[in-house]
Amino acid sequence: MRSKVFTFVSATLAAAAFFSSCVPKRKLVDSEIAVRLLKSDSALKANQISQLQSELDAARGTNNSLNSQNSNLKNKLDAANSDAASKQNQLQLSKQQIEEQQRRLAQLQALIDQQKEASAALRKKMAEALGGFNSNELTISTKNGKVYVSLQENLLFPSGSAKVNEKGKTALAKLAGVLNVNPDISVNIEGHTDSIPIRGRFEDNWALSTARATSIVRILVNDYKVDATRVIASGHSQYDPVLPNETPEGRAKNRRTEIILTPRLNELYRLIEGAGQ
Repeated sequence: MRSKVFTFVSATLAAAAFFSSCVPKRKLVDSEIAVRLLKSDSALKANQISQLQSELDAARGTNNSLNSQNSNLKNKLDAANSDAASKQNQLQLSKQQIEEQQRRLAQLQALIDQQKEASAALRKKMAEALGGFNSNELTISTKNGKVYVSLQENLLFPSGSAKVNEKGKTALAKLAGVLNVNPDISVNIEGHTDSIPIRGRFEDNWALSTARATSIVRILVNDYKVDATRVIASGHSQYDPVLPNETPEGRAKNRRTEIILTPRLNELYRLIEGAGQ
């Protein structure tokens, strides 16, 4: 009996010892497995973290690059907008200047046309007033908006003289009649000679041409009451011929006095002066 009990007890203790030794070993294995799994998971997580960090760094770099590109593009866009605005202002200013120039041009053309019309009307009046004289004594023409009344020496003066004869005074009286009813006409009187040197009371052809011009001025102003402020006298001697002086016919044409009539268009002159400023 004692032997059986002992045997049972021994067996029981042995089983207990066996089970007691198996439980810690299983836990150890389980723990080891768990550790391995944790290590593997930790390594995986570390790899994921590293990959994510790399992706984050790359994303930050790309973002910085994009920000830099955006900044450069914005600067370029701002510069382009500023340049466009400047060019728009210049274009607007140019348009205004062109419009102003066109307006001035239209005004100028209208005044030039007005001057041409005035010159044509004045030429007609002079032709009517001086119609009693032939072409060998005087001619009337227009040039550059002015009326030229060219009086030959044989109509006005004896040879080598600055004293106007009676027929010349008659012509000047008719001319003065037109001037006095047309006060907006400037009168420029030019004396001309041929190239033959003068002999007698005058020093040279300069003196003769100037004396003849001033003689006509005195008659127009003193005898026929033309406003003296409208009249200018000048002498050109032999240096503005209309024909060569080599022939008697050419010299005769060059011995002349030209009365140049210019319609006064003060508005035209003001416009021209304003355009030059």
